[in-house]
Amino acid sequence: MDIYGFYTGKIFDAYDFLGCHLDGNRGYFRTYAPNASRVTVIGEFTGWKDYEMNRIHDGKFWELITDGVEDGMMYKYRIYGRDGSVTEHCDPYGFGMELRPDSASIARDMNRYVFHDTKWMRDRSDCRRGPLNIYEIHAGSWKTNPENENGWYKYNELADILIPYLKENGYNYVEMMPIAEHPCDNSWGYQSTGFYSPTSRYGTADELREFIDKCHQNGIGVLLDFVPVHFAVDGYGLSMYDGTALYEYPNCDVGYSEWGSKNFNHSRGEVQSYLQSCANYWLKEYHFDGLRMDAINNIIYWQGDSRRGINRNALQFLQYMNRGLKGMYPSIILAAEDSSPYPGITKCADWGGLGFDYKWDLGWMNDTLDYFKKTPEERKSNLGKLTFSMMYFWREHYILPFSHDENVHGKATILQKMYGEYEDKFPQGRALYLYMAIHPGKMLDFMGNEFGQLREYDESREQDWLLLDYPIHEAFANYRRTLNELYRKYDAFWSGEYNPDHFLWLDCDHPELDACAVLRKGQEATVFAAFNFGDTELKDYELTLPGKGKISPLLNSDWNCFGGRTARPKALRSKTTTGSVKLTLAPYSAQLYRFEPAVEKETK
Repeated sequence: MDIYGFYTGKIFDAYDFLGCHLDGNRGYFRTYAPNASRVTVIGEFTGWKDYEMNRIHDGKFWELITDGVEDGMMYKYRIYGRDGSVTEHCDPYGFGMELRPDSASIARDMNRYVFHDTKWMRDRSDCRRGPLNIYEIHAGSWKTNPENENGWYKYNELADILIPYLKENGYNYVEMMPIAEHPCDNSWGYQSTGFYSPTSRYGTADELREFIDKCHQNGIGVLLDFVPVHFAVDGYGLSMYDGTALYEYPNCDVGYSEWGSKNFNHSRGEVQSYLQSCANYWLKEYHFDGLRMDAINNIIYWQGDSRRGINRNALQFLQYMNRGLKGMYPSIILAAEDSSPYPGITKCADWGGLGFDYKWDLGWMNDTLDYFKKTPEERKSNLGKLTFSMMYFWREHYILPFSHDENVHGKATILQKMYGEYEDKFPQGRALYLYMAIHPGKMLDFMGNEFGQLREYDESREQDWLLLDYPIHEAFANYRRTLNELYRKYDAFWSGEYNPDHFLWLDCDHPELDACAVLRKGQEATVFAAFNFGDTELKDYELTLPGKGKISPLLNSDWNCFGGRTARPKALRSKTTTGSVKLTLAPYSAQLYRFEPAVEKETK
């Protein structure tokens, strides 16, 4: 390991040296504890007795080489502080860890699994010019396993039921909420103790690799929710690791996050090397296709508060990490969950940006959902909630998220947020999702939203799959499948979404109608959608198209096969237009058309 690079935050491979590495039955244990007076290894192979570690390099690193260590054996570091304290810690670079409430690290042989995803890894892309439809899941509560006392499927077992579901429903990427080992189930993985350890709730490192491998062989990309901001306060984790504030800030004013966890001290080179090596670890060793990085505004600004100013060192860390990761893996996806006004989140780091591929458009999410909560009468004066996003959209590359955060803590699920009584929520939900698809930006939706989950998310229960026994929910799920198929099929939805020339408001000037219309142009196809967000039928809704041509209906959210009241035609017939079209839109509905401009004949 490049020791100078480690101290200056320049390396991405610290885990190749630190942690526990197996060679046959020989174990190589190394840890960084610069302020410890003594460090020992205790574990199954020691009879849980102290095996002394020796100082190496500049005396700040500790090492033990010993025989009798096998894959799956548990161990800890016993760290003696200069203040007389003695604390047992899991390995910060450990590749496996026990299930809570136990806290030992687990030795893992990381050289056994052989991937079979060469074609996928060769051909994958960041989806900048392709469709990106992400299904966000919590691995332990998507579906529960009746044969497991905790209800969990192993990673490889989950693959066998999740992959067919993703393919059937038109998703091409799955995003896993954090799977680094964590002590508290209801933190959903966002407060970790084992940053390099796939949680043992769902199996081993190799079983996780098998999950990702199977996804890739079936054309499904896998993103990981990565948390480079904070860590759990549990004493066996990173907290006061060598008796001092090694990973965290020593100052309590900035040392604790709003979630009660400890903030990483991004100003320290050792911490920078730890985090960017961790990011590389998941991408390299597991073949994850990208990282969604949590709470980036809390890195940009001190405590996430712009009034406290920019954390310059942390900002430079993000730039360096993202530049390095994209340099090693150009085809990965790096997405920022960021609600800050800081510019250039998706601008190349070499040009002064932060180097992310995408930013979650939380402004669009909040405005859109706020609009759909309103009564039809209130919507008449709030159409700007929908149109405002296009005033700033071109500044960044966005993902449109309906994430887990919008389905918890009293916020209600996406369908429940819709105005009105139970029956009124479904047509509005259908219109909402077509609006999401036609709006520029990639798409992300949380598990359960696709069939109209009504109960807020609870990590201790699976999704309410029994709802699919009800015709109205099954019809909603059918609509979502159909819409996703159309999104994947027609490049107008995604090929030019970050080019202003490929977007046109056909109508956003008649708020009194509770209506609007959008046209999207691709390289191969052009589509447009008309929306009636009011509770009364809209007749003779006239739209002016960009010239003569032919229009072909693709989707009507009010068709009875989707739970609406309009009979679906046996045949979807095209018709010519001289440049204008009049539509009749049912209450709370949307219609999608393909537009084929007329080809002008050349004159001699």
